[in-house]
Amino acid sequence: MTTSVTGTTPGSGPTANSMRRALKRARDGVALDVSEAAVLLQARGDDLDDLAASAARVRDAGLEEAGRPGVITYSKSVFVPLTRLCRDKCHYCTFVTVPGKLRRAGHGMFMSPDEVLDIARRGAELGCKEALITLGDKPEDRWPEAREWLDAHGYDDTIAYVRAISIRILEETGLLPHLNPGVMSWTDFQRLKPVAPSMGMMLETTATRLWSEPGGPHFGSPDKEPAVRLRVLEDAGRSSVPFTSGLLIGIGETYEERADSLFALRRVSRAHHGIQELIIQNFRAKPDTAMRGMPDAELDELIATVAVARHVMGPAACLQAPPNLVAGEYGRLIGAGIDDWGGVSPLTIDHVNPERPWPQIELLRERSAEAGFELRERLCVYPEFVRRGEPWLDPRLLPHVRALADPETGLALPDAVVEGRPWQEPEEVFTASGRTDLHHTVDTEGRTGDRREDFDTVYGDWAALKEAAVPGMVPSRIDTDVRSALATAADDPTRLTDDEALALLHADGPALDALCRIADDVRRAAVGDDVTYIVTRNINFTNVCYTGCRFCAFAQRRTDADAYTLSLEQVADRAAQAWDVGAVEVCMQGGIHPDLPGTAYFDIAKAVKERVPGMHVHAFSPMEVVNGATRTGLSIREWLIAAKEAGLDTIPGTAAEILDDEVRWVLTKGKLPAATWIEVITTAHELGIRSSSTMMYGHVDQPRHWLGHFRTLSRIQQETGGFTEFVTLPFIHTNAPVYLAGIARPGPTTRDNRAVMAMARLLLHPHIPNIQTSWVKLGAEGAAEMLRSGANDLGGTLMEETISRMAGSRYGSYMSVKELIAVAEAAGRPAKPRTTVYGEVPEERQRTAAASDGHLPELLPVLD
Repeated sequence: MTTSVTGTTPGSGPTANSMRRALKRARDGVALDVSEAAVLLQARGDDLDDLAASAARVRDAGLEEAGRPGVITYSKSVFVPLTRLCRDKCHYCTFVTVPGKLRRAGHGMFMSPDEVLDIARRGAELGCKEALITLGDKPEDRWPEAREWLDAHGYDDTIAYVRAISIRILEETGLLPHLNPGVMSWTDFQRLKPVAPSMGMMLETTATRLWSEPGGPHFGSPDKEPAVRLRVLEDAGRSSVPFTSGLLIGIGETYEERADSLFALRRVSRAHHGIQELIIQNFRAKPDTAMRGMPDAELDELIATVAVARHVMGPAACLQAPPNLVAGEYGRLIGAGIDDWGGVSPLTIDHVNPERPWPQIELLRERSAEAGFELRERLCVYPEFVRRGEPWLDPRLLPHVRALADPETGLALPDAVVEGRPWQEPEEVFTASGRTDLHHTVDTEGRTGDRREDFDTVYGDWAALKEAAVPGMVPSRIDTDVRSALATAADDPTRLTDDEALALLHADGPALDALCRIADDVRRAAVGDDVTYIVTRNINFTNVCYTGCRFCAFAQRRTDADAYTLSLEQVADRAAQAWDVGAVEVCMQGGIHPDLPGTAYFDIAKAVKERVPGMHVHAFSPMEVVNGATRTGLSIREWLIAAKEAGLDTIPGTAAEILDDEVRWVLTKGKLPAATWIEVITTAHELGIRSSSTMMYGHVDQPRHWLGHFRTLSRIQQETGGFTEFVTLPFIHTNAPVYLAGIARPGPTTRDNRAVMAMARLLLHPHIPNIQTSWVKLGAEGAAEMLRSGANDLGGTLMEETISRMAGSRYGSYMSVKELIAVAEAAGRPAKPRTTVYGEVPEERQRTAAASDGHLPELLPVLD
């Protein structure tokens, strides 16, 4: 049954039996499916009253559980239409205009900072606490005038201006920005999260035909594609951004499509726990639009949708319907299950619905009281997220939010003074704290526990994740003959087709032995028999991280027993110790510490170079690069240039995991997407900053994902030539959250390791000649086997290694020069020291390393 919301013909609705059955399930609290929700969306009369009553009970139970029974909320706000230009052409919109109309009205392409701050200051004087910043999507992509305005005022794009004006609002008025800039990328979220406690974007509908078919309300609007908008909601959740979304009903969708939209929102909400509020907005036709003749969504449509949304989203959801669009029927909305009125302004109009003035706050209070509810003010960020704190609120925003929030309830403090406060980095970031001896006590005492205390919440919803992981873990069918693929590999590995490569990645038994022999032959022809190694020290300067990577056992909250942060002096001390025993490199990476300013990475590089000028600084993964860039407001290119000036020499190509987002979003929560990893790496290469490349495998992946990863790395190398090596990283499962949750498999098998190593040699040939194995993850015997399967490099002495050891690696965190040479000899090969970029090691460095065997003379103290 497919029923149009508008123009329904008699007898086309649900049967009486299906309505009775769905209503009973709703009354009994049984989970609804999409078809039952579609039936209930058509409830009218007594059936609608029944539906609304059960929805209200669900709402009341949620409010009781949240500790605010009988409370309905609103946000006292000002509406700031930052720009009314947009690249989209929605057929119902009067908010958007064109440059000529703005000029004739005497307006700029964007509101000026003075105009914005004038509104914000007047709002603060009236006790407003939210600045709702709304604007069109990426106007510079369509309108040259918008691009010219941004260029003239020194902004790279609209998001840069949104970020800048948000900081000024915080510092000069004290209002909290709630940002609605339309479709955002994952990187956009990283740029804006430090300046706004909440953001939003209406999903509107998942009905793709309303976007793709001529005459549809979203036709010609690239940002209204449902898949694009759902990706934005996912990225908000991955980035731990409290996010507002919702539906626009009555724009031509069917009841089934409307129900599907609600379930899509529920899926995102359950996966990431980040949708703070759901708005159900009824379509109102406006003059001078293409949809001016479309009938308004009736009140009963709105009431039924609110009630169904409450049942679908559950008691914990916060549900809003704009009060200015319902002609005073406040009681019916409350009776259907809402618990919020949204933003209400005593100063500005609703610029999206300018013909519909906001109700007076006192009137809302009276009408809410008539329905048995107390009206309470909230902030733009909902109470649950105020109480959660990190990682949902950036440390730079916490003072602003806490100044306006009741610490007990998370609601707004009625008598809070709304005034500007500094927006700045936390002080004393590099104070040594926590378990700073973890680099050696992890080998003797171990970690405190096998998982973090927030295991059940920090990584998202495990049940939803299990469902998402299933498609990626289904094996591929292999029809290609392995013998013919081996023949191609032996003749010319560059001619291997994807089908042949996939067949070889599945090889086992004698075929696998033959594959490894071929790879070893290719290795010998490409780089000779020398097994290279580097005398290096790992320095993991902090393990405090809230990114939520589900494979990572290294990351800790700042309050966890195993958490630590090193001081700059400790970092420099460790580099100096490494130099004294012959090191030519320090490899420095750390968690994404919420207090770490974007310039901290520069300070770390400078500290090492000032103490040990000759040391090669190999540091900062692409995730750290993006973190640094977004926190400073610099572009990736600008940040990398500054890092290079500070002393950065090369970067590790870690954070790659698997460069396939199908796997990536199961394996990680908030880490950068594959496309952003590629952007960082290629930008670094363009700037002369070389990098390694890596692949972590053996978790929720399959050989087809390894193949795609290899092809991507090969393509990058052919374009930039910037990779120094490829490093295989077998997944260490023991303490990995995604394994403890029963989703990932227990790491790769020996077969997997041999096949991956051999195929890395063949598929990356001749573009990446150096293929490294990881003794940390495989041990000495395993590493020797990889040297017989195509590898030519053993990595480094490390001197300390915390990441793999925290995950449960059994092979220690240090290997001496003699031990590395012994591994090479076990494979029947000579060993040779190298630099980071595979150059010759100075004689003095070789003598120093030989004299100490790469051993550190002493362990650093726990604290300075």
